[in-house]
Amino acid sequence: MWKTECQNMVPVIGSGKFITTPIITDDGQPIEDGGWHVTSAVADKKVAQWMLSLHQIGLDVVRTDRALTFYENETNQAKLWDVLAIYSWVDDDIGYVQGMNDICSPMVILLENEADAFWCFERAMRKLRENFRCSTNSIGVQSQLSTLSQVIRTVDPKLHQHLEDLDGGEYLFAFRMLMVLFRREFSFIDALYLWEVMWAMEYNPNIFSSYELPSTASDSNSAQTFDQKLLKQYGKFERINVKNGHTDKNSALAVYLAASVLESKNKVILKEAKGLDDVVKIMGDITGNLDAKKACKEALKIQDKYLKKAKKS
Repeated sequence: MWKTECQNMVPVIGSGKFITTPIITDDGQPIEDGGWHVTSAVADKKVAQWMLSLHQIGLDVVRTDRALTFYENETNQAKLWDVLAIYSWVDDDIGYVQGMNDICSPMVILLENEADAFWCFERAMRKLRENFRCSTNSIGVQSQLSTLSQVIRTVDPKLHQHLEDLDGGEYLFAFRMLMVLFRREFSFIDALYLWEVMWAMEYNPNIFSSYELPSTASDSNSAQTFDQKLLKQYGKFERINVKNGHTDKNSALAVYLAASVLESKNKVILKEAKGLDDVVKIMGDITGNLDAKKACKEALKIQDKYLKKAKKS
């Protein structure tokens, strides 16, 4: 239904092709394009905003997972574009933000049916969409970055102090890791392995109701903290958090994984980073060459160490 609604506005959707150039001007006038797109001026603000994002989605689609043979086929690129374009129409609050393409791509590759891929992505975004909410004075993952800062300060004060001295105490260099869930730091296969592990370990029986009813989610979590039978249904990571009273969404496993990635570069950062640009470069050089299983094990060790030290203090 949503796809048909979008097709009626922009017929290229669902055609096996996609766009990388604007189809309307900033004031809603159609741009001549050979008949694929918009024929009359767009007055509706929501429609215009959506149409203005479509070519940006297209440009990001072209850059997504270019090394994979799947995307050598334009029809497959168009499938990714369709899913993202329709999602950005449905979620007009946040819309499309760069990085969503990295989250959506594996679903489009693994799920042949486009509607299945869309709903898989839509559900994942219920968990992740706040990461993409950006305003002039804050970024979506800021609260997770401050948790990361707290974790490193507790488990590795020397590294944290060094980063503070370099004016990196806000940990903005770890922004990409948390936003696109390690898609760049790990290979395609390892990133998927990480997602499977993360989402299984963070599972709790109230997870679906928490997506549907955000206001009641925290209440139900705290009310059932000590129900032993229910606790057994929780993923290992979430179970430890609940037992320790850490039901805050910003204490996600991703934060401890980011900490484990940082710790893996501890010596290099302490020895070679003389400024924040050096830290950004060291973190940026980690592309697809980390071991996912090792990172997971380290993340759980860091969680354990952090919770023990936090309890003492």
